[in-house]
Amino acid sequence: MIHLSVNINKIATIRNARGGNLPDVTQFAIDCQRYGADGITVHPRPDERHITLKDVYSISEHIHTEFNIEGYPDERYMKIIKEIKPHQATLVPDPPNVLTSDNGWNVEKEMDRLKGIIDQLHENGTRVSIFVNADEKSINDAVKTGTDRIELYTGPFASEFTKDPESAIQNYSKAALIAGQCGLLVNAGHDLNLDNLNFFKENVKPLAEVSIGHALISDALYFGIENTIKRYKNCL
Repeated sequence: MIHLSVNINKIATIRNARGGNLPDVTQFAIDCQRYGADGITVHPRPDERHITLKDVYSISEHIHTEFNIEGYPDERYMKIIKEIKPHQATLVPDPPNVLTSDNGWNVEKEMDRLKGIIDQLHENGTRVSIFVNADEKSINDAVKTGTDRIELYTGPFASEFTKDPESAIQNYSKAALIAGQCGLLVNAGHDLNLDNLNFFKENVKPLAEVSIGHALISDALYFGIENTIKRYKNCL
């Protein structure tokens, strides 16, 4: 079973556009879980342009499947993880001013820092995944950090998929195979959608989890969130 974690940042973006509490982000997370999502992902950025600290703490009280908090591992992020103790912490390399995650870690360059952070999170009882590009060196370097999982940055795959699916998937198939052989579980995320997800799943093994937000929430505008989650689960 490949797990689907629903990233609900965009729901918070809609709410924040008007203020107030419509839509209710915590209730939306609860409903996604009820409709079959295997987990909920949030990325609480320092400027709180979507998910806020209040959201993170509120949601944490209601998630019994998997709560995944992703973010840049600065002092603020580490405090959140240590206090909430989510099931998974996904470390991304983008600093606060970046619009969205658009690259994996330079693992070799950040090796010592990542090792120290991962050690702290393991002492906290939290599973760790680090965001990486789909290349052999990044995978092999990730093994040395002590991380439990990697999350493959799938932006380049999604971009190339419509032109040449077989070419687009090659690096990801190889990366996942190397990771699995090294004992790492593999997550994936960024621009996966109903058009490319099944193809990705069929060609990237082993695959433990996908985290999808923007495309899934966009599809929910047409299909409704319950039906959309079912469609994504069917792809997996």
